Amino acid sequence: MAKKVVASLQTGAGRTVTKCIKMVKSEKTGSYSFVEEIIPNERVKDFFQKK
Repeated sequence: MAKKVVASLQTGAGRTVTKCIKMVKSEKTGSYSFVEEIIPNERVKDFFQKK
């Protein structure tokens, strides 16, 4: 299924969006988790700047 998502992001109108993955540390346990979003290319910097 992941191949289908990646392939759809690379064709046609999919070039205007980016899949971003950010590692976030939990304040309670100190462990790390990952936050994934598919966002427009214009908002990529905002995604990585917010906590």
